[in-house]
Amino acid sequence: MLQQVNGHNPGSDGQAREYLREDLQEFLDGEVLLYQLDDLTRVNPVTLETVLRCLQARYMADRFYTNAGCTLVALNPFKPIPQLYSPELMREYHAAPQPQTWTSRCLMKFYAVVAASPASWETHKIAERIEQRILNSNPVMEAFGNACTLRNNNSSRFGKFIQLQLNRAQQMTGAAVQTYLLEKTRVACQASSERNFHIFYQICKGASEDERLQWHLPEGVAFSWLPNPERSLEEDCFEVTREAMLHLGIDTPTQNNIFKVLAGLLHLGNIQFAASEDEAQPCQPMDDAKCSVRTASLLLGLPEDVLLETMQIRTIRAGRQQQVFRKPCPRAECDTRRDCLAKLIYARLFDWLVSVINSSICADTDSWTTFIGLLDVYGFESFPDNSLEQLCINYANEKLQQHFVAHYLRAQQEEYAVEGLEWSFVNYQDNQACLDLIEGSPISICSLINEECRLNRPSSAAQLQTRIETALAGSPCLGHNKLSREPSFIVVHYAGPVRYHTAGLVEKNKDPVPPELTRLLQQSWDPLLMGLFPTNPKEKTQEEPSGQSRNPVLTVVSKFKASLEQLLQVLHSTTPHYIRCIKPNSQGQAQTFVQEEVLSQLEACGLVETIHISAAGFPIRISHQNFVERYKLLRRLRPHTSSGPHSPYPAKGLPEWCLHSEEATLEPLIQDILHTLPVLTQAAATPGDSAEAMPAPMHCGRTKVFITDSMLELLECGRAQVLEQCARCIQGGWRRHRHREEVRQQRAAMLIQAAIRSWLTRKHIQRLHAAATVIKHAWQKWRIRMAYLAAKELDGVEEKHFSQAPCSLSTSPLQTRFLEAIIRLWPLGLVLANTAMGVSSFQRKLVVWACLQLPRGSPSSYSVQTAQQDQAGVTSIRALPQGSIKFHCRKSPLRYADICPEPSPYSVTGFNQILLERHRLIHM
Repeated sequence: MLQQVNGHNPGSDGQAREYLREDLQEFLDGEVLLYQLDDLTRVNPVTLETVLRCLQARYMADRFYTNAGCTLVALNPFKPIPQLYSPELMREYHAAPQPQTWTSRCLMKFYAVVAASPASWETHKIAERIEQRILNSNPVMEAFGNACTLRNNNSSRFGKFIQLQLNRAQQMTGAAVQTYLLEKTRVACQASSERNFHIFYQICKGASEDERLQWHLPEGVAFSWLPNPERSLEEDCFEVTREAMLHLGIDTPTQNNIFKVLAGLLHLGNIQFAASEDEAQPCQPMDDAKCSVRTASLLLGLPEDVLLETMQIRTIRAGRQQQVFRKPCPRAECDTRRDCLAKLIYARLFDWLVSVINSSICADTDSWTTFIGLLDVYGFESFPDNSLEQLCINYANEKLQQHFVAHYLRAQQEEYAVEGLEWSFVNYQDNQACLDLIEGSPISICSLINEECRLNRPSSAAQLQTRIETALAGSPCLGHNKLSREPSFIVVHYAGPVRYHTAGLVEKNKDPVPPELTRLLQQSWDPLLMGLFPTNPKEKTQEEPSGQSRNPVLTVVSKFKASLEQLLQVLHSTTPHYIRCIKPNSQGQAQTFVQEEVLSQLEACGLVETIHISAAGFPIRISHQNFVERYKLLRRLRPHTSSGPHSPYPAKGLPEWCLHSEEATLEPLIQDILHTLPVLTQAAATPGDSAEAMPAPMHCGRTKVFITDSMLELLECGRAQVLEQCARCIQGGWRRHRHREEVRQQRAAMLIQAAIRSWLTRKHIQRLHAAATVIKHAWQKWRIRMAYLAAKELDGVEEKHFSQAPCSLSTSPLQTRFLEAIIRLWPLGLVLANTAMGVSSFQRKLVVWACLQLPRGSPSSYSVQTAQQDQAGVTSIRALPQGSIKFHCRKSPLRYADICPEPSPYSVTGFNQILLERHRLIHM
């Protein structure tokens, strides 16, 4: 096994894999930065990780809107973006080549602006009036229908469908608003850390001093139905609401009347009853609540005693004669009747506001032909305490999710059809089982709850739980929580399981309104309440059950289901576009993206399920050009045999899912790549697998290649294999080249070294030759000078005296020739005289005589003492050497030329001293 590839050791495998993943992600992104991807369907691969990374990148780049196929994901910036909704940007979006959508609040403004293009001054004024009223309807609806919840400061507590009506010229002529399931229970009951509807806080914070006196709202007064009043929100803007109501045609007196009734509801909530000791006696209000009874009756225009009696005593009609019985209510029922009265008034007031808005913006049926619908519904909800409201909301989300999935799959199928793919979604998780559990026939949760409402018996939370668990035990979407102390059941929704409490579920579904409460409100002298509760007998309300009628009670679930079916019919007849509003964090901080919170919201709005459905199809889509550029090197893996001029394999050798590629007129390169897939499959198959294992499905469209994650992994493995082979080839070639270079460099170094050494040797010899020449010339000059001095200073001894040397000495011819040479080179004689070997003692004496040019005579005439002889008894006329003679010369360039040898004990020194002594003796 190779221990090093491309210069990396095995310890760097993790870094290499990380680099390959980044390289693959860069390729799948199409070399486009994540924040530049305005559609999540272009993210490759379509997984939760890549979707979150793309949303986070766009959010940090201040790009808060991202398409997801037919869905728009809107991230809350939590900071003002003035240029985001400017008229210039609206016109730019209006002229965009692709349709764009925004959130509902801005959509109405957008459509109102772009659709107001009149051809005359009259139509211009009409369009301008409709536009202003449409835009002003939104703050009014938010003030009376939105509230602060645990997850959203401006949560819509009702569903609404806004219909923007257009004529044949695509000009806006009017609009209409339809609402669904207002959470009226919030008026009298708010969860912990939540608030009531915005309008109550607006009148308490924004009313003037005179208005406070009229509405009995003094500073610092506390209301039990107004929790968390110290919390200030952007939505607590009373003047904006009043101005919008004024543009909708609600004058100032009518507005004051509305706010006075709302103040009466706040005082009504402060009425608290004390339990009665005698069941035959009605419960009396507490001492501190008597003032609230008086104030509430005054603001609502009701008689004080009648108001109190209606809440204390229940009227029962029985028998054929419809005899009337009066029964005092217990304390809990008194509170329930008080809350029911408040909810009844607020629900009628909300419906009246919707009717006023519709009357001011709705156009005649003959004046419009098409419409643009804006559906703004509550999202999926799951709280610690979930009841009928959450069940209806999540039921609606299940229905809308089913419609969304069907539309999304249809859009995906259309894209496949355009690309020429014959494939359909067959394996994906549908939420039909959950819908059957909630609304199915003949038995479902809704049918069991409605049945409990029809039974003439007190409802029991534990009994309802038992019935649901027993009758629907076979449903896979019904869960059980045996550890819960309170009666409840669990429904597994597409966004997750939710536990619903059965306590109070039947009562909320009945939504009972005692007839005496309606009759009480009909006695009001307040103009607004008189219009909301007319005394005309023809105005039969659904809250008033007839004692002799046996028609089934129209429950909340039944009414909501009917309105939901009507809404879905409208949706099926239109081309829908979806908007999913996401909060990047729960603290409301700008430039803060918490992936866990975003992921939970994506699950709640169904995008996670959509991503899973996309993964069941072909989540990876690559254009032909990019596909060829990345995977064309896979052609190296194909066999070298060929059966045709255009294809490396016959058609029968290809998998069945590749046969249609020839019909798509693919490029030859793509065909070559496709023919390598069987080779890749066989290479990736384990020994235990079949030899004819087929790769994962893959389709080639007219412009794109559609592949799955498993096929992408197979292609990447093949690409890595080819790259590894190429790397090995490159490594081998590089090593050969490097070896050759090393040999060539070694040879060149040897040649250079030889040349340099030769040059240095020549230079050294030249320097030695020059030095020898200098020494030779200096030696010759010195020898001539010494010869001259010796000839001049020696005592006139002639050369003939030397010839008279003792001839009695027997010498051989060899010695005679040697002696003559010594005589000619007398300085050399000094050197030879200093040696202790090679010449006899007598010969050394002759050398000394010749060098000193002594006259020939008797050997006993003179006695020359050498260094080898005993120095005692010297009778020479010359003085003995008195010291050493030091020669100073220039530093020689020759090696070892400056190193002085050790002095010899036999050396002759003091030659100059001898000459001086002799010269001195001559002149004495």
